[in-house]
Amino acid sequence: MRVDAIKDKVAIIGMGCTKFGENWNMSADDMIVDAVDEAVKDAGIELKDINAAWVSTLGTMCSGYILSTPLKLEHIPITRVENLCASGMDALRNACFGIASGMYDIALVAGVEKLKDSGFGGLPEFFFHPAYGQGYTAPGRWALFANRYFETYGISPEDGKTALAKIAVKNHYNGTMSPKAHFQKEITLKQALNAPVIASPLGLFDCCPTTDGAAAAIICRADMASSFKDNFVNVKGFGLAVGPGLGKEDIDYRYDCLPETIIAGRQAYEAAGIKNPRDEISLAQVHDCFTIAELSEYEALGFCEPGQAVREVEEGTFTLEGKLPVNTDGGLKSFGHPIGATGIRMCNELYLQLSGMAGKRQIKNPRLGLAMAQGGHPGMLLPIVTILGSRD
Repeated sequence: MRVDAIKDKVAIIGMGCTKFGENWNMSADDMIVDAVDEAVKDAGIELKDINAAWVSTLGTMCSGYILSTPLKLEHIPITRVENLCASGMDALRNACFGIASGMYDIALVAGVEKLKDSGFGGLPEFFFHPAYGQGYTAPGRWALFANRYFETYGISPEDGKTALAKIAVKNHYNGTMSPKAHFQKEITLKQALNAPVIASPLGLFDCCPTTDGAAAAIICRADMASSFKDNFVNVKGFGLAVGPGLGKEDIDYRYDCLPETIIAGRQAYEAAGIKNPRDEISLAQVHDCFTIAELSEYEALGFCEPGQAVREVEEGTFTLEGKLPVNTDGGLKSFGHPIGATGIRMCNELYLQLSGMAGKRQIKNPRLGLAMAQGGHPGMLLPIVTILGSRD
């Protein structure tokens, strides 16, 4: 396998994103049109210039028509991608392979999910295959992981819960500077610690909200990107690792680390030529469906040593002013998680930061950005890691 086959062969020249939230007055079609229109205008192209498209959504009985119908696309290949919570990022990954292969010059990637209309507080069960997701809840499984993690590394329940609350406070603060976030309001540490318990030790502010939204990207061959704009962003590498999903049946799995995420990160680092992610990566967008997920991802992605994430949170390592800012736009905690759109929205934040267009939350001189979206749960994860970078 050639891990570096994608590096600097594909560029992102335009991105778009709707307001994420309770979009009662918008259909999925409306959101797709808005996100794609923004991306197309940002890239300086027209829809007729697009050679192929990829679209992500978790909803059942979907096809490429969910993109071609609202956009009135005429007879181009459209592939619908579904890979749990990593669907949007996997759509981008597959589209990049289409460009890098030489088959297409310009491609569209879009993701959308309309979840609020379902009436459910989380994902409807009918979204899933009968063999997946039976007999447990997502908060319950991540709560089990949190308790085992704290026990393994000798972290008191009070210190552990405080660290999780500080992640929630950080992400809500960052969200106040993101005009398209679902939540744009700060919370206090006291509010986070005293919130209603969902699955101990996870409280209300440890869990991301159910949300509507869409996001889109225009990608092209890197060697033609400068003909469209100067501030394009290059794709450096991807990692995707899917295990057998036997964590709860495997007597050796301890529920205190994320093996698939560790491997996906290593794949992406090798593809991008990264030796020391903590020092080389300027910022990261990680999958904070729950605060314990973000905490454990710091370690799985090599941002700190195993068992040290709580200490790093206390030191402010991952704040906007820290050594390695994480979830600079507020993450899933502020944006919510419309499944098909989330991974693309994460890359949108990297695109804005690397292009110097992130406004009040802009970090200084970013060079490399990491985005990681993962589906499933501890013991049965499907993580994708994407590395984007400014032009060398």
